[in-house]
Amino acid sequence: MRCSLFALLGLLLSTLPLHAAEPLRIVSLGGAVTETVHAVGAGDALVGIDSTSLYPADDRNLPDVGYVRQLAAEGILSLRPTLILAGPEAGPPATLDQLKISGVPMMVLPSGYDLSSVTQRIRLIGQATGHAAAGEKLAADVDREMQIVQEKIATLTTKPRVLFLLQAGRGAPMVSGGGTALDAMIRLAGGINAVQGFQGYKPLTPEALAGLEPDYILVTTDTSEALGGKASLAEMPGIKLMSAARDGRIIEMDALLLSGFGPRLPEATRLLAAALHPDAAVTW
Repeated sequence: MRCSLFALLGLLLSTLPLHAAEPLRIVSLGGAVTETVHAVGAGDALVGIDSTSLYPADDRNLPDVGYVRQLAAEGILSLRPTLILAGPEAGPPATLDQLKISGVPMMVLPSGYDLSSVTQRIRLIGQATGHAAAGEKLAADVDREMQIVQEKIATLTTKPRVLFLLQAGRGAPMVSGGGTALDAMIRLAGGINAVQGFQGYKPLTPEALAGLEPDYILVTTDTSEALGGKASLAEMPGIKLMSAARDGRIIEMDALLLSGFGPRLPEATRLLAAALHPDAAVTW
């Protein structure tokens, strides 16, 4: 399956108009995709982004085609792209099908929450945008920096239990189970996901939350703001019974940095590891 996927991606790359006479016009669908487009030197070719493309901040002046998981083909195609780059989270499938038959070259990047997947996506974006050498260099830099961080994490003697809490809309708070970006990030940073037994995100009752007793509560800055800040979060039903809430062991991080699995993966891992192991004799 992996070999056939690589073969398909290679075929797609061979059809992209890297040397077309008309200027390259890229619509990027996914925060980490947009970040990578800039990092390989193709940012000037962007003509549209999705609403999760928050880094670098200057891109917010570009046309916004909507939330990456709820895209409409019409808005994307109205920007007259010559290349569409879609992260693995892009959807819905019906929209991607419409884009595929539009005649505009499109690359849907492979998924994966590990270092090799990140460097693979960097290389593919570099090739697709005509910046293959820059993509290779960036991938090598990310690999080298991540290896340094992982060597330091390997010296740690504790693995704190971490509860990732997400406030989505007006519903009940949700926690991250297995198979998610946050589950992978917690493990990369030398922690253990406090939630076990299911895949994906799931709302939990206050009673179930109280029984988890994590060493740390991890939230995005967006979730913290939606809940009124750390003080308000610590007083939520279920959460307030946790010693992590009472003792102020609540960690906030930028959502894209934390879960994007893009070029800043080493930085995200280092920052989270430092927050989870404040007493470790490690120079981060």
